[in-house]
Amino acid sequence: MQRLASLLMVLAGAWMILGAGHAQAQRMGPVQSPILTIDSDRLFTESDYGKNTVRDFEARGAELAAENRRIEEELSTEEKALTDQRPAMAPADFRKLADAFDEKVQTTRRAQDSKNRDLNQALEERRVVFLNAAAPVLEQLMREAGAAVVMERRSVFLSSNAIDITQEAIERLNEVLGNGADAPRE
Repeated sequence: MQRLASLLMVLAGAWMILGAGHAQAQRMGPVQSPILTIDSDRLFTESDYGKNTVRDFEARGAELAAENRRIEEELSTEEKALTDQRPAMAPADFRKLADAFDEKVQTTRRAQDSKNRDLNQALEERRVVFLNAAAPVLEQLMREAGAAVVMERRSVFLSSNAIDITQEAIERLNEVLGNGADAPRE
């Protein structure tokens, strides 16, 4: 009886090892799951296109910020000069200069706000190009996995890392888009 129990234990152990090896072999191919997850932020920021876009827009944003600081310094200097002239001027003359200065400040602010909006719109357009390129790639990954849905990883409470296709999607998007140098800029 003890021999039978020992034999069953050995067989059970062998079955577990073989089963684990079989499961490992199955995971080597594309994941098969009705639900896949993706980290869309990582998909963008770790793709060559996303990295290039981030670098480009950080540089453009830094240029705009430097321009804003320069303009602010110029306006501050002009305001101080106007304030210094006030005691020697007639109130009506000072009011005209002050009103003209206020109009200049408002016009400058509107122009800089417009540049900021244009920059944000250009970034959004680059994201649209990326998402348009990502859709067929994600659809192909869904078909390969036999999946019905791709969900945002942050929206899932608990899942296996095996169903996360972010890295595979990044690699395929890099093949499709490259670094985005040819993508529309504006």
